[in-house]
Amino acid sequence: MEPPENYSTSTSFAVPFEDAQKIILRWDSTASEEARERMIFGGDRQEVDLYLQAVDEIQKSMSSTSISPPSSHHHDQDSNSNKVNSAIQIAMARLEDEFRNILINHTSPVEVDSLFIPDHAPAPASSLNHNTSSVGSSNEFDQEEVGGGDHVDALDPIQRADSSNSSASYRSTSSIREIDLIPQEAVADLQSIAKRMISAGYLRECIQVYGSVRKSAVDASFRRLGIEKLSIGDIQRLEWEALETKIRRWIRAAKVCVRILFASEKKLCEEIFYGIGTAIDDACFMETVKGPVVQLFNFAEAISISRRSPEKMFKILDLHDALMDLLPDIEVVFESKSADSIRVQAAEILSRLAEAARGILSEFESAVLREPSRVPVPGGTIHPLTRYVMNYISLISDYKQTLIELIMSKPSTGSRYSGDPTTPDMEFAELEGKTPLALHLIWIIVILQFNLEGKSKHYKDLSLAHLFIMNNVHYIVQKIKGSPELREMIGDDYLRKLTGKFRQAATSYQRATWVSVLYCLRDEGLHVSGSFSSGVSKSALRERFKTFNAMFEEVHRTQATWLIPDSQLREELRISISEKLIPAYRSFLGRFRSHIESGKHPENYIKYSVEDLESAVLDFFEGYPVSQHLRRRSQ
Repeated sequence: MEPPENYSTSTSFAVPFEDAQKIILRWDSTASEEARERMIFGGDRQEVDLYLQAVDEIQKSMSSTSISPPSSHHHDQDSNSNKVNSAIQIAMARLEDEFRNILINHTSPVEVDSLFIPDHAPAPASSLNHNTSSVGSSNEFDQEEVGGGDHVDALDPIQRADSSNSSASYRSTSSIREIDLIPQEAVADLQSIAKRMISAGYLRECIQVYGSVRKSAVDASFRRLGIEKLSIGDIQRLEWEALETKIRRWIRAAKVCVRILFASEKKLCEEIFYGIGTAIDDACFMETVKGPVVQLFNFAEAISISRRSPEKMFKILDLHDALMDLLPDIEVVFESKSADSIRVQAAEILSRLAEAARGILSEFESAVLREPSRVPVPGGTIHPLTRYVMNYISLISDYKQTLIELIMSKPSTGSRYSGDPTTPDMEFAELEGKTPLALHLIWIIVILQFNLEGKSKHYKDLSLAHLFIMNNVHYIVQKIKGSPELREMIGDDYLRKLTGKFRQAATSYQRATWVSVLYCLRDEGLHVSGSFSSGVSKSALRERFKTFNAMFEEVHRTQATWLIPDSQLREELRISISEKLIPAYRSFLGRFRSHIESGKHPENYIKYSVEDLESAVLDFFEGYPVSQHLRRRSQ
């Protein structure tokens, strides 16, 4: 409300000093029960106008008293000065109470539900909730932890907003959106009081009252947003699983705080204190939000300096992306000189999050290389390390845009000239044109294979060792093919190299297993010479059939328990085995069957038909023992 000189003569009138003093004293809450129980700004507007004009007259009198000419009587001057000063103190105490009361009556926590406007825009990639704690499982993505439909009512407002729509609402908090925290009529009253308090020299009291009430409102909004008062130490002592949930909550809440709450608090300060004095609005704004801002940023800072471990990578990147996205708005909302520390803190946290991500990637590479497990996985199937690593780097590829900017240096690798048997070779000349991030991903795959080669040596059966390498490298290839982002970074040249490696392992398996079995089906050593001989040694032939039967039965018994999890790869290897085994057995049987069947007990030697072998091959690589012996051929 403007001072009385701005009112028209039809709506206001000058209040003589004596009358102004009476009005001020009538509302002295220390001397009147009625004054204590009633608020001026809660009643008749004429009463409000009259009181403000009385304050203006007292202030005018104070000015004229201070500049009275020296010829005035000192006694009268001192008396008038005391009266004016007393009236001013009473008036300012009253206005301070009125200021506080208006603020309190029109202050309430922001309704969180109203800040999330559902829309159908897909969430950005960085907001995907990856369950890194179970990255070794086939389910790579964690569902949002907001409960099922029957439990939505029990959720807090920010969770209800999320559960009501899977993408609620990145759009609504994607830019600064100021809202009216206090009705405009109340803002006008607050401004009229603030002008008079500040002109009377009560700036500090005005700022303290304002900051105290508005900070309580911000604190209440923080509680509704789920922002807890935790020290950096408290945060670092929490289990990571609990922190993951808090990080998701913080990212959503930080968008609301910076772009809506803090921006709206700044707007309110500007409206109330505009034109009153230099930077007063900024002083009130900082008085209100500095504590909450520190509380908000302490969380991200605690995460940025926490102990590094691979499962933290993706939430740290989520935090980094969220803060990077917010940084321009932080610069706008906290543009003043007095807010330098806030802008600096945000930039420093962003830098530490980036450094944490780089450090975690480096530590992850070292962990993959040194992973110590020595117990062979049963059946030569996919090693848990392979699943973990490939799921992990698939998730890394989802953050490609961020990590390409953060990862600026090539990995520290061995070379073929280093002579270090504990580190694999990797020559960058073969990978020219790749980004540092792509080189890191390829390096992780190289050291994974190096580790797997070491683990394969713990198998006593060489065939199983080859099958183990085949399974694991095939899984690596399939994971790369299944992720367009990962495939683009790895490149088709290196993918072909990996494909050749698992095919070579399949060939090595077949040689290790089947060369000795097929060797039984050769003609050499079966023919004899002599005029009374048929040209074939029946004893040697019987021994050859017995050896083949025993070897095939052992292979069948053993390799039925081996496992190829990928059905297509399993079928391809069975077909490859059959293409070598079945024609060789059919031919051998055709050439020598009659020699066995013409003798005694042929069934002891020709135990299996071609069809029996074809059926037996289907038992291979299923991962469990065969329930019965090979089915004997029909007699």
